[in-house]
Amino acid sequence: MIKVSITNEMLRYITEIEKNRYKISSVKLSHTDVNKLRKNSKKKSSYASTKLEGNPLSEQQADEAIESDERKHFLKPEQEVRNYFLALNYLEEKAKKKEKFSKEFILNVQKYVEKGGPKEKIGLRGPMPPGVLFAVYDSQTGNPDYIPPEYSDVPDLLDELVDYVNTTDDHPLIVAAVVHYQLVTIHPFEDGNGRTARLLSGYILDLNGFGFNGIGSLEEYFAYDTEEYYNSIQMGLPALYYSGRDNPPHPEIWFNYFLRMVLLYSNKVCELSESSSMERIEGSLSYLKGKEKELLGLLIKNYKGEFTPIEVSKEMGVTNKTVINRLAALVKHGFVKPNLVKERIRSYELSEFSIEHEKEIIKALR
Repeated sequence: MIKVSITNEMLRYITEIEKNRYKISSVKLSHTDVNKLRKNSKKKSSYASTKLEGNPLSEQQADEAIESDERKHFLKPEQEVRNYFLALNYLEEKAKKKEKFSKEFILNVQKYVEKGGPKEKIGLRGPMPPGVLFAVYDSQTGNPDYIPPEYSDVPDLLDELVDYVNTTDDHPLIVAAVVHYQLVTIHPFEDGNGRTARLLSGYILDLNGFGFNGIGSLEEYFAYDTEEYYNSIQMGLPALYYSGRDNPPHPEIWFNYFLRMVLLYSNKVCELSESSSMERIEGSLSYLKGKEKELLGLLIKNYKGEFTPIEVSKEMGVTNKTVINRLAALVKHGFVKPNLVKERIRSYELSEFSIEHEKEIIKALR
């Protein structure tokens, strides 16, 4: 099994990713915005992860396959993309329940990946016919790129991986990298190994707070340079599993690559989260008139608790009725909320949205 020794470079990556994690957690998005970003991210992940395996669909075609009626007959490339999307939905639900990593869990994910395919490709691979070598072959030369461990060793290797995940004190980012490498390298299935590895690696990240609310696609970064992705996993080692891939001499090659991709991914999530938040703020502000914006700025600056229109009218030098009319617009667009007593407005206060986005609103008002 791949062994972990944290280098200074790996530590730098982890520190930067942790910083991004904090930034993302401080950006408050509406439920609607989160769901929209999450669905779009799952589509991108489904396209990118299957593309790594040679799926020929364009991103638009992949999107159309995902959105199509499930009763339609799908070609194999379309089914692959849909399966990955369904697997992401499955894992999203399991993460909410904190489902424990197990061999059964691994098998369930692969079942999603191979849904609609030949039944013999679902589940752990078995013995090959006499004289036939199970290997990953180069599509152009026909030579074996990788010769995985014997099928009889697979159950024990998976048990070792499951035990590691459930008992280790390693940082979750490292655990996710180990899961990714080990599942690709053990190659427990006849088909779907890479997709299952990426899905379960992502699950480990999500389970430990590094899934960033499901926003953004890590798979996209793996797919930007397919050759670099596979070279990082192979680490220049011989094709035979037992000749070094079981315990690679320079595992930092893979860990540095994996962490660098997560850092790029987390940088993008920061941008997406912040831009989505600002878009909503600017969109809501666009419905306000100049005097209504002026009132909002004053309220954010001077009124942290409840207030009445009379208090504000005195400070602004306008009538009580004028303030009430302007407050109605702020209530309508979610910046202020009224406090009711027997269906009558007793006072007002800033909404949670305004409080959480105080700095961004002030910036947008300037």
